Amino acid sequence: MTDGQKKQENEITIVIDGTEVKTASGKTVLDAARDAGIYIPYLCYHPGMEPYAACRMCLVEVENGRGFPASCTLPVVDGMVVNNETQKVRDLRKEIMEMLIADHPQGCLTCHRVDLCGPQDICLRHVSVNDRCVSCPKNERCELKDTVRYMGMDLESPLEYKYRDLPVDTGDPFYDRDYNLCIVCARCVRVCEDVRGDNAITLIERGGQALVGTSIGSSLLESGCEFCGACLDVCPVGALVESSHKWDKPERIERTVCPLCPVGCQLNLEVGRFEKVIRSIPELNSPANRGQACFKGKFGLEFVNHKERIRRPLIRQNGVLEEVSWDDAIAFISQRLSDYQDGSFAMLTAPDSTNEEQYLAQKFCRMVMGTNNVDQISNTSPNLVEPLSEILGIRSGTNPLWELEKSGCVVVFAANVTEEHNVVALPIKRAIKNGGKLIVIDPRETEITRHANLWLKIKPGSELLLLGAILKVILDRDLADIEWIDKNCMGLPELKTSLDRLDINYVVSKSGVDVSQIEKAAIEIASCKSSSIVYGLDNIEPSLQSDCVRSLVNLSLITGNLGGRSNGLYPLRRGANEQGAWDMGCVPHLLPGYIPVGDSERRKIIEEIWDGKCPENVGLSVSDIKTAEREGKVKAMFIVGAGLNSTEKEVEPPLSAMDHLEFLVVQDTFLGESSNKADVVLPRATFAEKSGSFTNLERRIQLIKPVIYPKNSSAKSELWFICELAKSMGYKGFEFSSANEVMDEISKVVDIYGGISLERLESEARRVFRPDPSNPAPTQVLYSGKEYKGIQWPCYDAKSRGMNILFQDGFSDPKARISALDFTRYYELSSTESPFIFLPGRVLLQSEREMKVEYGINNHIKRQEIIEIHPADARPLGVREGDTIRVLSHGSILTGIALLSESQHKGVISSTSLFGQLMTELNENPDPYVMARVPKLITMSANVEKVV
Repeated sequence: MTDGQKKQENEITIVIDGTEVKTASGKTVLDAARDAGIYIPYLCYHPGMEPYAACRMCLVEVENGRGFPASCTLPVVDGMVVNNETQKVRDLRKEIMEMLIADHPQGCLTCHRVDLCGPQDICLRHVSVNDRCVSCPKNERCELKDTVRYMGMDLESPLEYKYRDLPVDTGDPFYDRDYNLCIVCARCVRVCEDVRGDNAITLIERGGQALVGTSIGSSLLESGCEFCGACLDVCPVGALVESSHKWDKPERIERTVCPLCPVGCQLNLEVGRFEKVIRSIPELNSPANRGQACFKGKFGLEFVNHKERIRRPLIRQNGVLEEVSWDDAIAFISQRLSDYQDGSFAMLTAPDSTNEEQYLAQKFCRMVMGTNNVDQISNTSPNLVEPLSEILGIRSGTNPLWELEKSGCVVVFAANVTEEHNVVALPIKRAIKNGGKLIVIDPRETEITRHANLWLKIKPGSELLLLGAILKVILDRDLADIEWIDKNCMGLPELKTSLDRLDINYVVSKSGVDVSQIEKAAIEIASCKSSSIVYGLDNIEPSLQSDCVRSLVNLSLITGNLGGRSNGLYPLRRGANEQGAWDMGCVPHLLPGYIPVGDSERRKIIEEIWDGKCPENVGLSVSDIKTAEREGKVKAMFIVGAGLNSTEKEVEPPLSAMDHLEFLVVQDTFLGESSNKADVVLPRATFAEKSGSFTNLERRIQLIKPVIYPKNSSAKSELWFICELAKSMGYKGFEFSSANEVMDEISKVVDIYGGISLERLESEARRVFRPDPSNPAPTQVLYSGKEYKGIQWPCYDAKSRGMNILFQDGFSDPKARISALDFTRYYELSSTESPFIFLPGRVLLQSEREMKVEYGINNHIKRQEIIEIHPADARPLGVREGDTIRVLSHGSILTGIALLSESQHKGVISSTSLFGQLMTELNENPDPYVMARVPKLITMSANVEKVV
């Protein structure tokens, strides 16, 4: 049976207000009405959440039915007749609305002059300021107000108005809470629990009334809030609003993609007066994020408005940076770079440079500067994907992100998912809710470990040992999918031989993980019909990284978990467009389309298109450049967007040796460490001012569109500058006037992008249901007029729809090669000078721990940190339970109370902080790029001393 036949068989007909509506069984009457463009008022319903029927505003009358059921929970039945506009229904809705607004400021709500008065106007009816819509931050964006006007409520209500007179909570980070405006629709509570998997806010009882409040305490800092902003996005009134630009009104809405991580969340940015981005609303119909965002994408884009942005080109003269024109800057750079076309030049691109900019950057290096010294600043862990190439022939993830929600088992390896790739955690938590299992392999206590069915808290350095042990158990117990392996893989006998040398007892002694836990993990992974592996390389010793990734691929292969739905591999890259940069060849050893620089035959094809010669030798990576600078092999550099690096530790390698350079050009949005040493500093356009595309971690190519057009700024994109510079240096092949033209060339050079054009990404956007703008609707619904699905490569030609799941047809030619490895390797992080390993952790909530909130302009968590140490390690230090101890690690100091625990690994100390305190610190930090530099949980060697 075809999909069309199935749809037709499932189709039923109902009648709403005399209109025949075709719908599908399983839908509700409200869903059917919305699909047909028929408006039924509602305030608690929201797409993406289960119906709740709390507000009763959507009640309808069904012929031959009983009562007036809520249409949001009423299933459709073939032939049913629904009346939505009878007088009785209208009267009932008005009575319900009167009860709702009896507790809500209503001075303006029912007034006929509601659209005529301004905030400073004197109310002729003497309505107090607290009761006026014009003084509400959600005015002109209020769903309740729109619904009241739609229903034609009377000016005077028969019910007595009671103002709650609750204090407005403004001390928590990023958003304010005014429960005087709350209508208790519980959207916020439901999105927090059902969609986000948290319970930070809940329904509470106060004075005999049901209200919304924090689940623990009175501050979000102590209730386990992850500050994703989902509650703000669904709130129909002004109860929950952003602190920044609180009263600003949008003049237009623009769609783009978040630049702060590789998930590729689509955002609708509200643009206010003076070309400022005032709010970020995640796109409801985005395939990557499904209406969700994280604290970075929701509250971290203010840098585009920052007054300290670089606005003009600067050249250092007599030690001082002085403003010049773009023409003068280009002429100066062109003249200076001509001295470094002998391979002594290197370039580093930004993690949020577009595909088109990454492509031009590597083309400029190879064709103009004659070097393969090109990389991305964020590409500090290339081993994340390199082993995939030798085994599977790809350097990417295999499956769509939201396939994870249907996985029977999800393994999260060495990744702080909830902080660094936040939206990835949502389908993982959904999988658990659906009955799936979650196994976390990580020595740190992170938020994702709190959701795990099994947390393998290994000792750092033993990761490869543990993965080998899991593989060994699967093979020894005949849990491998031999039939699938025979069809798709080779190398199984060699793997078995290599595992014969691995002693499980040795693994237990080194990793600290009990044999029963190892066996349980192996059985769970192998016995599920679909298992997925989500992995990073956080704190993995570089010498072990490649083999750890090979082991994870082995795990997928021997259990038959590649090429199907709800399984596969998900490498968690770092930069927003790091995947696209690799696709474009913006790495030192690969040309566009993953062609090795030494592959002469395939290189010639590109050279013919470019009409020039490419260097054959592998260039320098971001990790190699520091040494090359000091040795004089790299004398000149062009660095783009150094300020967007996530931590100073990762910025350090290429930047620490900049004093050895003869010439440095930096293009960035703000002055920083690199620009302070640069000979030329160029103003860089932000993501919000660019056209082009990003490719996310699921290989989805998505459009980037200009959002704002800042005045009094001459900031340019890398695309424009590289083209102008190349032309100034006398080179052809850079006559591009737009990102569209660059992508057209990319489609000729990169076979997996062969069917991609920016015009196609735009033209194939699907129009989705958009309500009549005169009818009330949630903000996210109003903003979702089009669905931009993007295209997941490979897309070889214009007829191809792309490929969302790789290897569905297997690995017949050639087969996937299972890796035989030395699984006995172990790395000892501690040393004689620093005999302990310190494990930092961070979670949303520790309800078992005592804590206080210090209330003020900015609320702060006040508590003594607990440092967990094994009793055998504490005795030689003279440390007892409750003593104050100090951890010294690489210049940082942590003081806390000793907790002696037999469950702690010997030689290891750990301390888990609260996410809420991090949010306060980020909120107070004046750094415009603070959300791109969130402190990471880095494992380090350390010393411990007792504080006397």
